[in-house]
Amino acid sequence: MRLRKENILIVDDDLHILELLQRHLHSWNYHTYRAVSVKEAVAILKDTHVDLLITDLKMPQIDGFELIKFVTEHYPDLPKLVVTGFPSVQDSLKAIKSGVVEYLTKPFTKGELQAAVAKALPKSVKEVVKNDTAKPKQHGEIIGASEKIEEVLQIIDRVKDNKATIFINGESGTGKELVARAIHYEGKFSKAPFIPVNCGGIPENLLEAELFGYTKGAFTGADKDRKGAFQAAQGGTIFLDEIGNASLAVQARLLRVLQEKEVVRVGAQKPEKIDVRVIAATNNNLREMIKKQTFREDLYYRLSVVEIPLPALRERMSDIPLLVDKFLFKYGVEYKDRFIRIDPEALEILKRYTWPGNIRELENIIQRAVIMCDKAVGVKDLPDHLKYNLEMPENKLVSLAEMERDYIKKVLRSTGNNKTKAAEILQITRKTLRHKLDN
Repeated sequence: MRLRKENILIVDDDLHILELLQRHLHSWNYHTYRAVSVKEAVAILKDTHVDLLITDLKMPQIDGFELIKFVTEHYPDLPKLVVTGFPSVQDSLKAIKSGVVEYLTKPFTKGELQAAVAKALPKSVKEVVKNDTAKPKQHGEIIGASEKIEEVLQIIDRVKDNKATIFINGESGTGKELVARAIHYEGKFSKAPFIPVNCGGIPENLLEAELFGYTKGAFTGADKDRKGAFQAAQGGTIFLDEIGNASLAVQARLLRVLQEKEVVRVGAQKPEKIDVRVIAATNNNLREMIKKQTFREDLYYRLSVVEIPLPALRERMSDIPLLVDKFLFKYGVEYKDRFIRIDPEALEILKRYTWPGNIRELENIIQRAVIMCDKAVGVKDLPDHLKYNLEMPENKLVSLAEMERDYIKKVLRSTGNNKTKAAEILQITRKTLRHKLDN
């Protein structure tokens, strides 16, 4: 196992290539930084230790050759890998003379990228790249390397190519629809439709019509025959989100659909055969609802042929830096046309918070911070309830020394890092304050 993740900087003005490269590199357990311009890449290099540079050549304003020249002059030991969509003999020779270790032409396969990275990295890490079986998996937009998320990805691998009914259980904001989409789009039925239905967002009297369709004249306003979500998902996947909000009448019809593999439109008599994979999800405790007779036990067992328990963010805190990187890039490009970094102090605050709103809350906070920040997201750009939160997860016990150090850091933040003022509040000398921070 690698003692630390190597940092790889990817530079390309094509966002699709950036996403592709990052996805492959994450699957080999590397930490990545992304830049859409040479100017942005230089800023990252000045503040970050990088083990490998992967860059395009043809970019607007300043091209990749200028970046290679800058790196050769200022970071002579940094290996360089060129990925280009406009190959030429002249460019290849120029790149090699500039000290480029490897030269890869778009489009390329994952195996070709793997071999190029293995050749470009220092010898001490080549064997890590070659041993692909030891790397964490990734599906779609799901990001993480924690044990909890690895368990979820393993289940996705097992179910993505069959049509077993799947039940995803997790708190609000944990990414249940991302899991459903990963199962569909990563499997062999990915070319067929994926139809999401929010059972909690549709009025009860309309949900049956939305799910199963209706015939002309079935109710007021039904001026023509209309297919429902099940018919629209034919051959693919229907995702029933917040299934716990479905009425008992809708639950009864869903049970029949799962048993008979057919639907009857509202106002019709004749059933229609369907071939659909059903994925359901909820943040409700269905077992408690069964006891209260607000959810059908027989439907629950039909839905949960395969159950995927999705962990809360507080149960996979080690994934926070990866998620923060993802949202920084997403909103940095959207709002400021560049990659936005985060100060270590701000990241530590995010890692300490318990995230009752899970990933959705984290994304919203990063989105706001990117809008509010100048060059990088700092402590000042985070909401106050995060900055002054000292609450620890219930299962995390810390020493008195660690608790004291956390409190001192809280006081320092509240004084704008004014050590004299912080020492006065703590009623200790500046020398004692420095000593406690250093130990």
